[in-house]
Formats: sequence, structure tokens, C-alpha cells
Amino acid sequence: MTAGRLDGLVALITGSDSGIGQASAIEFAHEGADVVVHYLHDSNGAEDTRKEIEAAGRRAVVVQADISDEQQVEAMFDTALAAFDTLDILMNNAGVDASGTPVAELSTEVFDTAIRTNLYGAFFCCRRFAQLRIAAGGRGKIINVTSVHEDIPNAGGADYDCSKGAVRNLTRALTLELAPQQINVNNLAPGMVLTPFNQPAIDDPTLLEEQVQSIPWKRAAQPSEIARLAVFLASSDADYVTGATYAMDGGLMRNLGQGA
Repeated sequence: MTAGRLDGLVALITGSDSGIGQASAIEFAHEGADVVVHYLHDSNGAEDTRKEIEAAGRRAVVVQADISDEQQVEAMFDTALAAFDTLDILMNNAGVDASGTPVAELSTEVFDTAIRTNLYGAFFCCRRFAQLRIAAGGRGKIINVTSVHEDIPNAGGADYDCSKGAVRNLTRALTLELAPQQINVNNLAPGMVLTPFNQPAIDDPTLLEEQVQSIPWKRAAQPSEIARLAVFLASSDADYVTGATYAMDGGLMRNLGQGA
């Protein structure tokens, strides 16, 4: 049954071909939103998302773009606006994972890939979205998906950790800049989620059991759980919520230092 918290709104969700982005696109549609589905490589996944959105009775347009490329981001927004005339919600979800490479061995090219995709991609999208919402007279919602690793250092993850920490501060700066236009900007920082980023654990129950031991709830999240929080942040229920970081991690960040 549709609650309708996003009735009549249009959302652009990057990386909505799988994982958190796909789950959020589907939840948004069930709440009444039309959705711009973005992907980089997985066209089949994007089409699956589109079908789910249309099955929920909403409209969808699928757009391919490399968000690390400024011109491709601009073209993505142009396509979205041609299809729907406006955008009310931006969810920056697409990104690349940590390389697993220590800094001493980390190439500039690999580091640059994480920074350009995770940080510059969010920047390009936020800038264009802010411009169009300001031109429309204000209001709108930005949700930047980061990670608990914006706070928790991870050996071999400097590329990812730096990019996600930077996006958190982008969120905070935008909060101040866009408050006069009543544009909400918030940060969603998941812990372990059963998405393609954690495919080895999905495929190996023993590995999954080992990896969740540091999580107080002793399990990973489902993408749909993160998506339901995204719906709240995208809705009018969160009109007075801005500049916040929501860690959704089963208590993982509160468990740091236990046993020291």
C-alpha cells in the first residue's frame, strides 16, 4: 500500500542499477515519486529498476553516465529535465569501493578514480541540482550517501575513506549555503550492507558470519532498510532536518574501542 510521502515529486538517484540505489528508487516509486535511474555499466540492472518503478505505477527514465565526468553529468541532468521538466530530489549514491591498497603502494590513478567518482561526482550533481532548485524558487532535498568509513579508518581504504569524508564536509557546506532557499542537505552513512560491494560475504555465509561479529546487532543491513531512511530524508517529514549525518550501521560505530 502506497503511503504517498513523495507524491508528485521527481528524484534522480545515481547508481540506481543495484544495491542501495536500486532499493531506494523502488521505495521512492512506492511512495509516489517518478525516478531518473542512473547507471554506469549495468544496463540490465537499470532496466530491472525501471520495470519495478513502472510496476509501482510511476514513471522512470534510464540514463547512462560516468559521474566522474563533468560533461556527462550535465548531459544526464539535461536528459532528466527533458523527461520530467523538474527535479525535486537528488540522491548521490553511485561510487567506487576502496582499492585495498596501502598508501605506500597506492598509485595516483587509483586514488584519483575514487576521488573523482565519489567526491567530484557528488559535487557535479549537487552543483547542477542547486542551480536548478534556486532558479525554481528554492526547496528540494539532497541526500549524499557516504559510509561509516567517513569516520572509521580502514587500512587499505585511504582512497575510499578520504572521498567519503570529503563528501560529508561537502554536505555540511551545502547545508549552510542552501538553507536560505530551504533546500535540505543530509548525509546517509551506512555500515555493512548486503550489496555488490559485499558480494564475497553474500556468496559465503561463513565469511559473512565472521564479518558481522564487530556489529552489535550481529548482522548486515538489507538495501531496503537504507532505502526507507532515504525516503524519510526525501519527504516533507524531514523538512527541518538538514546538515545531519545518519549512521545506519547496527551499532557498529558505537562498538569502536570495545575490548581495548
